[in-house]
Amino acid sequence: MAELRVVSLLASATEIVCALGFRNALVARSHECDYPPEVESLPTVTESKLDAGQPSRAVDDAVKGIVEQGLSVYRVDAERLRALRPDVIVTQTQCEVCAVSPRDLELALRDWTGTSPRVVSLEPNRLEDVWRDMLAVAAALDATPAGLGLVARMRRRMEGIARVTQGIVHHPTVACVEWIDPLMAAGNWMPELVAMAGGRDLFGRAGEHSPWLGWDELRRANPEVIVIQPCGYDIPRARREMPVLTGAAGWDGLRAVGAGRVFLVDGNRYFNRPGPGLVESLEILVELLHPGRMRFGHEGRGWQRL
Repeated sequence: MAELRVVSLLASATEIVCALGFRNALVARSHECDYPPEVESLPTVTESKLDAGQPSRAVDDAVKGIVEQGLSVYRVDAERLRALRPDVIVTQTQCEVCAVSPRDLELALRDWTGTSPRVVSLEPNRLEDVWRDMLAVAAALDATPAGLGLVARMRRRMEGIARVTQGIVHHPTVACVEWIDPLMAAGNWMPELVAMAGGRDLFGRAGEHSPWLGWDELRRANPEVIVIQPCGYDIPRARREMPVLTGAAGWDGLRAVGAGRVFLVDGNRYFNRPGPGLVESLEILVELLHPGRMRFGHEGRGWQRL
């Protein structure tokens, strides 16, 4: 029997495939798939049309301009993809700017000859969807028992943390910032993670896409904790963007600023990837919201104080 050949076009899916024990089945990845580190040796079959090194406002303007034309933010190397002869391709429908969409893939596969690969399309809007998507990937790999085990282990760890945090009397108000300029709050699974960590999310709604956030709205809400987690940015990149916020009128008067409770987290590695890293994301939130109650060792690598 021929060995399974898998292409992942989504960073979180790559992590899921590896967590299920199928790293050696991966034959290609997207340009954004960078964890676990050994996948970086794999060939890439996508590229972005954007200059990701621009300031966040310029990136946002460029994305909106491309999407308004009905175009994709990504290019798929159809020729390379075809030459790799994958049995399974994993992509997503959750966000048109987060990764390659089924439409992009359809265009790449339309001239496919011979047996077409199985396409698994993920759509994680909340935690239950993340579990469902993990099981869908496992099923496509004929590894449902491994999928059930992975989901059970993640849920067990996260529920254990939640049992501790729910016993804490004070649950601080939290603003999770998913984009800095223009301001956007985090939605989807983030409000659930905040609640499990023992906090009260002020702006996101579980299962709904991330909402735009006005500066005056943030200032009026005056959260006790601000978590900066720009999508696709690591901590150094997020820190470079912070003058947009720190220079805004009223920034120094915010409760979170006065209390030293503004935190930069690695949104690219953790919070914005709906996969195995969500367990560590929850652990990071607990360290931020309830310092000293539970220690997981993420300070410095997973989060830093502004």
